[in-house]
Amino acid sequence: MVGNLNHIIDQVVKDKGIDRAVLVEALESAVLSAANKKFRNTRDLEAHFNEEIGEVEVFEFVTVVDEVVDSYKEIDIEEAKEVDPDVEVGDSLGMMLEAGSFSRIAAQTAKQVIIQKVREAEREGIFNEFKDRVGEVVNGIVRRYERGDLIVDLGRAEALLPNREQVPRENYRQSDRVRAYISEVKMSAKGPQIILSRTHPGLLISLFKSEVPEIAEGIVEIKNAVREPGSRAKIAVESHDIDVDPVGACVGMRGSRVQNVVTELRGERIDIIPWTPDPARFACAALAPAEVSRVYIDEDAEAMEVIVPDDQLSLAIGKKGQNVRLAAKLIGWKVDIKSESRAQEEEQEQEETASDVTETAAEEVVEESVVKEETPAENPVAIDEKDVQE
Repeated sequence: MVGNLNHIIDQVVKDKGIDRAVLVEALESAVLSAANKKFRNTRDLEAHFNEEIGEVEVFEFVTVVDEVVDSYKEIDIEEAKEVDPDVEVGDSLGMMLEAGSFSRIAAQTAKQVIIQKVREAEREGIFNEFKDRVGEVVNGIVRRYERGDLIVDLGRAEALLPNREQVPRENYRQSDRVRAYISEVKMSAKGPQIILSRTHPGLLISLFKSEVPEIAEGIVEIKNAVREPGSRAKIAVESHDIDVDPVGACVGMRGSRVQNVVTELRGERIDIIPWTPDPARFACAALAPAEVSRVYIDEDAEAMEVIVPDDQLSLAIGKKGQNVRLAAKLIGWKVDIKSESRAQEEEQEQEETASDVTETAAEEVVEESVVKEETPAENPVAIDEKDVQE
């Protein structure tokens, strides 16, 4: 056993960042475990750390009796008075044991318990540190690949960047620096697990917060953000100051601010859209750069039909439907886009259908009236002259 443990405890606390009380408790538990193993759990023992001398002291507690029945847990009154003259029958007497009496195996057990406690405290400390950091962007160093997943060193802990959270066509090598969004922190059997993401919309929002002071100060607010990672993104911004242009603040001088975000996202195209509470106006802005002719809204179904000029249809839909898909996610409504010619055709078809229905209904009414006039009464009534005279 080591003489003064205060220096060792202080060093471990400094290096591992563990609470001193936790480490002291681990030491007491370890020494008590060793003592119980030495005496085969036959005695009532307690371990306490003495701060003054820097040692863990082990005390054996026995009950003072007139006649001893269990020599491991009882002590004769006469023998007890030699230790404490004021002791009485029924008292519990504590006597300190010599730590040197512990065997080598017991000391090894104490060491293992201490190591286990230190590891548990480290895991708990890491979990407590990162569990409140969900939603933050962190910098790390790539360590290795494991079945497509990326292991990232964050300093005190290693994090996991799963394959599903990686942007297509982004490749990393060992020792590369990577910036990612903390999407989840959970405790597993192997310790705390920190899940990172490069595809989460929160990464886009956090990057803009770090690049645009107006967003960090709350003058400009990001109302929503959607992404198709590695390809295109849209963000809706609103200004709480009439003198501040939200789009201009995010773009920056000569596009410097948004360009920094684009560079971090490896060339992902970003559309910055002014937010408005009017769904129709917001839809027109969200579908930019395409021009919109008309918007029909169904508020109950949260759906809208957008009419665009014929030459703007492909631009509004975007490559493989990307533009309209992102716009619909940004608005939160179902969006159906049609060209002017297609909308006119449907209107004509509806008018013709309505006209046909009207004519058919009129013909049916005429036929029904003619049938009524031509059809004789089914049960004609005969009138007798006698009845008329009467």
